[in-house]
Amino acid sequence: MDNGASSYRRFLDGDESAFDEIIKELFDSLVFFIDRYVNDYHAAEDIAIDCFSDLVVNRHRYNFKVKLKTYLFMLGRSRALNYIKHRRVLTFVELDEAENISAEQGKLEETLLADERKKAVNEALKSLPDDMRAAVHLIYFEELTYDEAAGIMKKSRKQIDNLLYRAKKELRVILRKDGELLL
Repeated sequence: MDNGASSYRRFLDGDESAFDEIIKELFDSLVFFIDRYVNDYHAAEDIAIDCFSDLVVNRHRYNFKVKLKTYLFMLGRSRALNYIKHRRVLTFVELDEAENISAEQGKLEETLLADERKKAVNEALKSLPDDMRAAVHLIYFEELTYDEAAGIMKKSRKQIDNLLYRAKKELRVILRKDGELLL
């Protein structure tokens, strides 16, 4: 699919099920992207729902000049920044829930090592400046093109390239501090 644009055209023509397709395809990645800004999954879900609501309420605001995914990510970024600007400063502590793992000892060790690597990478990503973190997320997690990421972040293609270069360089330094095993 073309990241939802054809489904959105069908929705505009009266096919209500087409909007469900858009949500199924783009909701999770939009929430994940917004969560990188707000660091609150539930707030990110609410903001993502607002973005999709905007598509329904303001049906003709999207003009098909960019991909629908790019448009939603631009909306999400804007609303996430507004959320950060207006929220009260509260400190939340996340509680890790224990999982029942019924795997063998070798599989358990592999799982633990993979989880540790993921945590280390996520922590390293959190330590990056917002622009670098957003660029890494858009290019490597959402698999957008440099031009699409530049449009979402309101930067040039070269600036995205520079942000990614510096982000990779910083991530190498950060992950080496935690140990060579993680690389």
